[in-house]
Amino acid sequence: MRYFGRMHRDRWAMLAAVVLPLAMATVLLPWRSSLANTDVALLLVVTIVAVAANGYRAAGALAAVSAAVWFDFFWTKPYERFTITRGTDIATSVLLLAVGIAVSELAVRGRRARRTVVFDTAYLSELRSTVRLVAEGRDPHEVTRHVRAELVTLLGLRDIRFERGQLLGHPPRLEADGTLAWGDARWDIDEHGFPDQDIELRAGSRGAVFGRFMMTPVPGTAPSLQARQVAAMLAAQVGISFAQQEPSLRSRPAAHA
Repeated sequence: MRYFGRMHRDRWAMLAAVVLPLAMATVLLPWRSSLANTDVALLLVVTIVAVAANGYRAAGALAAVSAAVWFDFFWTKPYERFTITRGTDIATSVLLLAVGIAVSELAVRGRRARRTVVFDTAYLSELRSTVRLVAEGRDPHEVTRHVRAELVTLLGLRDIRFERGQLLGHPPRLEADGTLAWGDARWDIDEHGFPDQDIELRAGSRGAVFGRFMMTPVPGTAPSLQARQVAAMLAAQVGISFAQQEPSLRSRPAAHA
């Protein structure tokens, strides 16, 4: 779901990248005779920052190009033509484009850094709550239910179930490093998103596998590598919980699909 929400947001960001600089350039037209072009350029930079802060890098760059184009069209002589005759206007247009792209890049990096902090905090909270249940010696089935709910939110799953006992079949398998093994190959989640297949996530501890989560993803969704790695850590906590309750299984070799 996050993937499709991001796609929807990015489409709006691209539209805003074209429309916002145009709107700013036209709204200021009544003051064209009294407002300095450099002031207009600075106001257009504000629209670029607004787009970049809420969109992504391509949207910010498009906003910078759009701002330069509409500045040329409405605010340089001859007006309402894509022609610039004065050297100062040429310099302002070039600087507007360059500054716009630079500011856009800074805004995108700042937003990414803030998002990383938020996500890392959320991941840590999810792990901490699960580790606490395991440390308290809660029933493994309670831990499993808790992790199952966490995985649905974390990976945006349509459905999930936990299977105990023998591992049957050869479904795609989410590994501890966040990659997806499918037979002898690796499926590139970042490029292709999740496949339209149930995905296995094993719950094991010290070489013993106590069960697996069978996850039904939304095809095409692409949770971050960090989210996938946290999912594997959560599943490992389920394995530890079963190992604590079933000491005789600790030395049992892992079942192979």
